[in-house]
Amino acid sequence: MQPSAEDRDVSAQHPDWSRETVQRFWDPGRKLLRAIRRYEAARARGGMLGRTASKYWVAVHWFWSLITQSEIHLGTEIGGGLRLTHPTGIIIHPEARIGVNCMIFHQVTLAGPVVLGGHVDVGAGAKIIGPLTVGDHARIGANAVVTRDVPAGATVAGIPAREI
Repeated sequence: MQPSAEDRDVSAQHPDWSRETVQRFWDPGRKLLRAIRRYEAARARGGMLGRTASKYWVAVHWFWSLITQSEIHLGTEIGGGLRLTHPTGIIIHPEARIGVNCMIFHQVTLAGPVVLGGHVDVGAGAKIIGPLTVGDHARIGANAVVTRDVPAGATVAGIPAREI
């Protein structure tokens, strides 16, 4: 199955920050990401103002984590342009690394030091159990259980996940 023209247009190297822009009042996935980004910026700023701001963003992160029932640690390495389309129940290990322009659906678990390449789409309910690497432009099917590396551009599905 060949990727669509829209999929080919999304970069695996250059983040599209507009994917993370809060667009309306009730936008829990983007507000959770905004709290993570602002926390990182406050920590990088340092000083008294940075410490105070980082504490505020920790509280905001806690609130949106509670609302979405998701666990994304503040120190997780996340590339720009991440989309949490339905952010409920997403669990991401603190040692996981997420590439640019990825999309993660609800009930996804990244367990262990998983590395997602750029523009990886992870379907609802997928479990990725590391350590492993998922290549650029890969797709993980809904409810797949991934226990081995996924090559770039591949689509995997099933339990255990196999390339289709």
